[in-house]
Amino acid sequence: MDKLKQLLDKCKCSVDLNVNQHRDYYMTATERLKELDSQECPPEIDPWVRDKMIELNTVIELHFYPDTPIGSYHICHYDLDLALDMALECLVDK
Repeated sequence: MDKLKQLLDKCKCSVDLNVNQHRDYYMTATERLKELDSQECPPEIDPWVRDKMIELNTVIELHFYPDTPIGSYHICHYDLDLALDMALECLVDK
């Protein structure tokens, strides 16, 4: 919870966290990842992270706006703690 609070404190605008939202639509992680890949600015996902997301059928999406409502980061992972670590790393100099 501390990492999430740190992220919230560092962001001037919204922080969106979705965990396994694809399951609400009877989709697999593979299908959700294909949707993400088709976006205008798809999130960068390491191949080993992508494989683990598919294996676990787990998609954690963290989308946050640290400075303005138009400048954002979109992190996808299978592990919430690691996703929060990645998010905080993005904001080290902020």
